[in-house]
Amino acid sequence: MQNSEAMALSATLLAVAGGLTHRIHEGVLARGFEGLRPAHGFAFARLAPDGATVTDLAVHLGVTKQAASQLVDELVRKGYAERRPHPGDARARLVVLTGRGRECTRAAEEAAAEAVGEWQGLLGEPGLRVLREQLLRIAPHGPVRPAW
Repeated sequence: MQNSEAMALSATLLAVAGGLTHRIHEGVLARGFEGLRPAHGFAFARLAPDGATVTDLAVHLGVTKQAASQLVDELVRKGYAERRPHPGDARARLVVLTGRGRECTRAAEEAAAEAVGEWQGLLGEPGLRVLREQLLRIAPHGPVRPAW
């Protein structure tokens, strides 16, 4: 593959990822969840299963602990997350999604399904399955981070 082809493929993949992020974000806003930025969605992805400490969230997002703490403060203030005592570490606090935060996560899942459904319309079910399989072969393992 020539350099120009590699750049064109890179630009296409970045455009798809950016477009998907935008579609999910717009879908969340359209479902009535206000005051959020796409970066919040990346935090929700880490908090959704069982919660996380601010340090865990900072590592997941690739930001400083101070930046992650500010983001958590914002989510708590807006009613999407809350701090609780950590069950395994008396010195730490666990950040968990509230009911509203879990509802917002479900709204993001619905918006993602709508966007991917459009891809299925373009590629067909077999084409979408091949796309998924091929992307899984090359996708980095680890947290999905926002492109700051």
